[in-house]
Amino acid sequence: MQYEQRMYARLKFLELMAELNETTFEAFFHKLMCARNPEFLDVRTHGRLGDQGSDGLMLHESKLYACYAPQTVNATEIRQKIRSDLAKALAQRADQFNTFVFVHNDRRGMHPEIATELSDQQRAHPDLKFQQMGSRKLWHECMQLELVLAEDVLGCQIPVQPVVHGIGMEDLAPLLKHLREYRKSADPLMPLGEVDPRKLDFNRIHDEAREDLLRGMRQSHLVDAFYAGVLRAVEHDEVAQGFRLFYEQVRRDFPDPEDVLWQLEMYVLGNGSVPPRTQRAAWVVLAHFFERCDIFEAPPPGWSMPDGTPA
Repeated sequence: MQYEQRMYARLKFLELMAELNETTFEAFFHKLMCARNPEFLDVRTHGRLGDQGSDGLMLHESKLYACYAPQTVNATEIRQKIRSDLAKALAQRADQFNTFVFVHNDRRGMHPEIATELSDQQRAHPDLKFQQMGSRKLWHECMQLELVLAEDVLGCQIPVQPVVHGIGMEDLAPLLKHLREYRKSADPLMPLGEVDPRKLDFNRIHDEAREDLLRGMRQSHLVDAFYAGVLRAVEHDEVAQGFRLFYEQVRRDFPDPEDVLWQLEMYVLGNGSVPPRTQRAAWVVLAHFFERCDIFEAPPPGWSMPDGTPA
């Protein structure tokens, strides 16, 4: 897909993730995985047999998938669901899998108690592997599809022609005002150094996320223009500090840089669906705070590129 097509598809995917739960989420998961992998078996419930602890099987990779997508997250119920599905699978499908994959619809990431439960099960069953599959990984599966299959899975036509054009102040202003509402009181910011061009490599930001940030940097000067003036400079620092505090929080919970950027994007946009122009504007905002070093870390003195290029 072209960049604009991928952006459009991602918005439609996020809209689906906000709407799907329980059986509709499971049906979407089956449709996606069948489109991605011919060997995937979309297991359905059948009479007294039930599903024997499985919502899907991957034959070659010996993976068993268990879906749980409630309307509201209840950690206790989800832990019980994991234990129940695993017990049934071990009793009725023990020779069919060596990896148990928990599939969920929580856009914010995995609940800490659920992560603990999977870790506990890993220790209790050292001969098995345990994985999770949330919005990020489901999106990555979507992006591996041919355009026609992606349209079928997402239930919409993905425009062939670019649908996103230049971003102006009218696109950025609502997002920056949204951030202002969530800014946190804090001590004055420490002096911020200039962004190092190697910062993307140091923070392991690659592929799709790297492209999004680099595109955003082309217009990040608009954020400075928005905050021009003495009074707004104070507001700028307050918003930047709120951004930094949120970044430090999610960095502790999500070690993968792409997961961190996913959370920061939602911090800017909120939970509602947005048009493509607004999503592109959000990446201009992210690029701005990235360049200011409010989010992600600057390479330390003496750090070398992965290929050995000296600092």
